[in-house]
Amino acid sequence: MNDWYSKLNRPPLTPPDWLFGPVWTVLYIMIGISLVLYIRKTHQSPVYYVYAAILIHLAANFAWTGIFFGLQRPGWALVDIVALDLTLVLLVVRFWPVARLSSVLLWPYLAWVLFATYLNAGFYLLNKP
Repeated sequence: MNDWYSKLNRPPLTPPDWLFGPVWTVLYIMIGISLVLYIRKTHQSPVYYVYAAILIHLAANFAWTGIFFGLQRPGWALVDIVALDLTLVLLVVRFWPVARLSSVLLWPYLAWVLFATYLNAGFYLLNKP
């Protein structure tokens, strides 16, 4: 975490900083396994719009940190994380009929991202200029 972040007013339920690393490590492992299982199930007949949603989702995921911490723009990050939420819901729903375990592996990630959306909105609202 950076100095800017440490000075922000925090919304209720904000976890301690040390928790983010372990949680994201576990989630990224689960995301990776989920994607591999899904791609293995669909490699003979890929569903290209789902693959596009995966790429858009991953881009939004990786962009969020740069927007929130790098640019220090919680409002812009909120727009990004809502796109992340929507694409993740789409993936969970679309994975279910094809590779249920892939979908289930994304549920904890979805819960964490929705919680992160709450936190992002809280940081935005509590720290508006």
